[in-house]
Amino acid sequence: MAEHSSPARPGRWRSGAESRQRILDAARALFRENGYGGTTVRAVAARADVDPAMVFYFFDTKKGLFAAATEMPAHLPPALESIFAGGLDGIGERVIRTLLENMDKSDRTPLAVLTRSAPTHEESEALLREFIDREINGRLVELLDVPDAALRVGMLNVQILGLAVARYIFKIEPIASAPVDELVARFGPMVQQFLTGRSPS
Repeated sequence: MAEHSSPARPGRWRSGAESRQRILDAARALFRENGYGGTTVRAVAARADVDPAMVFYFFDTKKGLFAAATEMPAHLPPALESIFAGGLDGIGERVIRTLLENMDKSDRTPLAVLTRSAPTHEESEALLREFIDREINGRLVELLDVPDAALRVGMLNVQILGLAVARYIFKIEPIASAPVDELVARFGPMVQQFLTGRSPS
């Protein structure tokens, strides 16, 4: 996938791999400096001295760029999109299935995917939290569109965090070895209730 040099900038890039790496280096620096929300594709392109279209060509979306820059698994951004694909109907099961299937594919804990994106654990944690707030929690709150949406999403986070810690960190049985389908069947309806059930009066 070699690029052709522009007559105005002969020899600027010799290969697509070089351009892609330049974009990744710029993205990592800007995510550290400005956070997820404060970093734009246009700013990354300017720092890397490439056209914004090239960023989209290599990484498709800002989420894709973030995933690559922080070494998230490539399958994760599309998997997150699948949560929202069907609206609120069945979203509880989709949340649990997405969490479990993607964590089962990974050999690293969720926070570990960001270890190269920031110089300290605290900065990595803050960057991951901002990504989750904007790309998952914020979108769920908008989708729910009810007065207590933020609390509902918070309850969801408590549930999935507990499940993730039990299965992948402390490896508590029988949760650690339970089939994904069984956990989806048991936890999915609870998550659905948190998100779309009747609020207590």
